[in-house]
Amino acid sequence: MTHPVSSAVLATRPSRARAIKGALFGLVLGLAAAAGAPAVAAGYGHHGHHGHHGAMMGGGGGFMADPQHVERMVEHMLRDLNASDQQRSQIRQIALAAATELKAGREAGRKLHEQMRSLFTQPNIDAAAIEALRQQSVAQMDANSRRMTQAMVDIARVLTPEQRARLAERMAERQRRVEQRMQERQQRMQEQGPR
Repeated sequence: MTHPVSSAVLATRPSRARAIKGALFGLVLGLAAAAGAPAVAAGYGHHGHHGHHGAMMGGGGGFMADPQHVERMVEHMLRDLNASDQQRSQIRQIALAAATELKAGREAGRKLHEQMRSLFTQPNIDAAAIEALRQQSVAQMDANSRRMTQAMVDIARVLTPEQRARLAERMAERQRRVEQRMQERQQRMQEQGPR
């Protein structure tokens, strides 16, 4: 059985691929909502590992990835938006600054996870110490989330309303494809029946 405290701490350590995808989708969700597409933002969090609102919550997502991955994330996000060189440069700087700051959060989360694991392996369980670590973990995730949100706000301000709307359209189309694949998968499983 997974302990809820250890799950909270584990949430601060996403895999690299998951982190990059989480940041991208979290960023797109935030920008889509800013463009007036709350239904897109509300609907996407129900699917797969993009739940927990992707990068918007806790772990800091792809902004905690290596700089080259952050740059790829930015290029992917800006694809088809006709972003100017100045916009690309500004957004890249925002993303890299967030990644640099959030790297410390990743290290802090790793240490908290190790401390939590150690507490759960002691002969006597110290509930007060575990609770103190839980609170530290929540505070760390909140700090990461605040920094992530600030990066999204800064990026949204660099993009034009039209670019944000295009991003929202792209996200809505992706959402439709995800839902269609899930329905097709469920239908195949029903047709195959129990094995």
